[in-house]
Amino acid sequence: MLAKIFLFIIAAVLSMPFYSDAAIMLDRVVAIVNKEVITWSDLYRSMEFETPEAVKAMKPEDRRKFFKENEHQYLENLIDARLQLQEARKSGIGISESDIDRAIEDIKSKYSLTDQKFREAVEKEGMPFSEYRKRLADQIIIGRVIEQDVRVKIVVTEKEIDEFIKNNKDTTALSEGYDLSHIFFARSASAEQKAKDAFEKLKNGANFMELAYNISEDASSKAAGHLGFIKKNELSNDFAKVVASMGKGDISQPFWSENGVHILKVNDKVEIRSEQDMRDVVKKKLLEQKFSREYKDWTRSLREAAYIEIKD
Repeated sequence: MLAKIFLFIIAAVLSMPFYSDAAIMLDRVVAIVNKEVITWSDLYRSMEFETPEAVKAMKPEDRRKFFKENEHQYLENLIDARLQLQEARKSGIGISESDIDRAIEDIKSKYSLTDQKFREAVEKEGMPFSEYRKRLADQIIIGRVIEQDVRVKIVVTEKEIDEFIKNNKDTTALSEGYDLSHIFFARSASAEQKAKDAFEKLKNGANFMELAYNISEDASSKAAGHLGFIKKNELSNDFAKVVASMGKGDISQPFWSENGVHILKVNDKVEIRSEQDMRDVVKKKLLEQKFSREYKDWTRSLREAAYIEIKD
């Protein structure tokens, strides 16, 4: 959940022409959740806030088509979020302004941003800072109620770990991998020189995340170059050759792929070096599987106890 919260700073808002279309129907009610209403504008703001990078990169007309086709699923997700916030209020779970301030400080620290750059990054994406704080607060509250009602109740036994290892001979291949970030320059006559210049800046102490955010020519630039965790057996051949000799925190020299030039950073790596490493990785995997099931059951129970009406 915290990882998701940290990424909210880079969530993109749609282009203004599309948002202007949205303004026509601001007050239409699209759903009722217990005694709360969800309006068309609530739905589209939520869609904008949670826009994946791949959708953000689409042309405006393609984005409109994507949102129209996925409108129902976004609405279902928003209904679940409203139910979770309502459940949090019933349980007395809240949040203070200082809690929000601390979360923002964590985000700024994670991405090496000053207060001014942080605010600029939020407002650059078209979101008022007050709206960002509210969204962040809601996500923290949801995280707390999920922790209380779901996650703390999940237990993985040693016997379950033994059974998983016995029935999954490829556990190492499924679990080893790297948490990666990169700076990327699309294939062009100047790509190699751009990469060399960027590498020199890194050698002279430039912050990798800040540099990726400012100059990388990839959608991941909005996430400060973060690519996430990639399993070892899912790495491209180009990436696999480079990271094979790298350790945690290492930065690669520029290298070519078929798409352009990359500079990789290994934020973390998961390697199976002992039986205990194996058991720790399996335990984490089983916890995630159990959480997924329990979360779905919990969400279903909230829906069954609620009054929900979806308008045409």
